[in-house]
Amino acid sequence: MSSHTPPHSTQTRSEPFLPPILPIAMDQPMQWLALGFKDLARAPFLSLMHGLFLAIFGGFITLLAHDQFWLLAGYLSGFLVIAPVLATSLYAMSRAMERGETVNFDLLVQTWTQWQLRLRHQPDSYWSLIRFGLLLGMAATGWVITSAALITLMAPAPIHTPVDFIRLVVLSPDNPLFEIWLGLGGMMAAPVFASSVVSMPLLLDRKVTVLQAVLTSWKAVLTHPIPMALWAFLIIGFSILGIFSLFLGLILIVPMLGHGSWHAYRHLVDVSDLEERMTGQGEQ
Repeated sequence: MSSHTPPHSTQTRSEPFLPPILPIAMDQPMQWLALGFKDLARAPFLSLMHGLFLAIFGGFITLLAHDQFWLLAGYLSGFLVIAPVLATSLYAMSRAMERGETVNFDLLVQTWTQWQLRLRHQPDSYWSLIRFGLLLGMAATGWVITSAALITLMAPAPIHTPVDFIRLVVLSPDNPLFEIWLGLGGMMAAPVFASSVVSMPLLLDRKVTVLQAVLTSWKAVLTHPIPMALWAFLIIGFSILGIFSLFLGLILIVPMLGHGSWHAYRHLVDVSDLEERMTGQGEQ
């Protein structure tokens, strides 16, 4: 490993080094989608396997809460919150393709188990990924509880089916429940998106803390608010499309967005002064 000391090593703990944010075009998110689809086409089986898993999971949740749509609505929207964590191995695949490394099932296994294998030698190595994943999981759980409580308490009648939700919540002329539900969801989703849009790829790729990753993600959003709003709109739009296609669309959409998120990170963040965490073949 090089003896070069990164410039951030001299900064105090209270002032974590934040990498520079690169300039991007207003329509750059469209390129991220195209690059994501290109990566999907380069490793179709492993990529689509991620989408299939999440489609099956969505179907399972639907069966579990089929007669409690108030709960299902919270689960499905909460799913969007933890999606960046679930796409971790898609980021690893895109990184391996970028570096000309082998993309196979072993890479996926390494991605999800590396923190365990190297915990003894590098106590802080992959715990950053786990910590951030737990934070997003807590946020998703909080939204599920909030959503369920809101719909249960304010709906004029019990909500059991999607038709009930549309009739009694979405189309109700006298009840502001839908507006409140959307407003609260947006209030939670906006900071979560700003905190996570590049955090997971950055944590996977470089040796940074959760605080550095989250602040860098916010820095990217604040530097490029319009392109990042477009990216958020694309993520939400495609996710809704995938969910309302009986989850079948997620088979294609999940890997496309996951790979695309890696390219968003690479185009947004200048990581040249940050130490690499690992490659697909192991820790450097």
